Amino acid sequence: MRAIWKGAVTFGLVNVPVKLYSATEDHDVSLHQVHDADGGRIRYKRVCEIDGEVVPYEHIDRAYDDGERTVVLTKKDLADLPAERDREISVVEFVPSEQIDPIMFDRTYYLEPDSKSTKAYVLLRRTLEETERTAIVKFALRQRTRLAALRVRDEVLVLQTLLWADEVREAAFPSLDEPAKISDKELTMSAQLVSSFEADFTPEDYEDDYQVQLRKLVEAKLEAGETVDTAATFGEAAEEEGEGAEVVDLMEALKRSVAESKSKSGSGSGTKSGSRSSSSSSSSKSKPKSKSRKAG
Repeated sequence: MRAIWKGAVTFGLVNVPVKLYSATEDHDVSLHQVHDADGGRIRYKRVCEIDGEVVPYEHIDRAYDDGERTVVLTKKDLADLPAERDREISVVEFVPSEQIDPIMFDRTYYLEPDSKSTKAYVLLRRTLEETERTAIVKFALRQRTRLAALRVRDEVLVLQTLLWADEVREAAFPSLDEPAKISDKELTMSAQLVSSFEADFTPEDYEDDYQVQLRKLVEAKLEAGETVDTAATFGEAAEEEGEGAEVVDLMEALKRSVAESKSKSGSGSGTKSGSRSSSSSSSSKSKPKSKSRKAG
């Protein structure tokens, strides 16, 4: 595992240096979209709505609009926020574990000691175990202030981010306003049914049936030879240039559809210019050549 964050858990004067690791991972089979006619990859591009250009990720900033005005927030603006620069997981309070509604749990992370001495880490772990309490903490991660529950799992400190109170929707259903009449006999029979299903929960006893079947389907198609060449799905091809041919670069292949309507004369890349009208092409045959000679 690779640490995604480093900081320290602080409570009182105690400082516990830690590394943060994602505790869960997705086991789903990774699929992507293709054109049903030829198997070509379907790509989503970050296109600027003003100039129609594909924008590299490093040139993308964030923004907020109130419907009429837009405020652009640069990467520096966000990085300079005090909360984002703070590298502390600050304990706010210790609460009885049963008071935390499971609906509030979001993502789970492991905390590893980030110090040669694990004494402070073990002290915090033992404190949580012996007091039977969960620490409510606040910290900043990926440009967001997080509320989280710090608890112990198998002698490891675990951090579970929590939803904020206003992120949990109220369950208001008119259909439940009128109480249903349940007889004692019905309640007894229902309890007996529950009793017949009673067991200790063992997560290892369960598996994702859909993903298992999906993997078998993929493997069967591979064995049967029902495949296409992966490179071909990207539309990679050879373009004639002079006497030889040059394989189109992948990034160029991704960008080319954006530049279809723009002239590329003088670029020397051998791209097509057939989108021009026949009249404009015939009236200006010699102009592109003169430009090329000047550029040369």
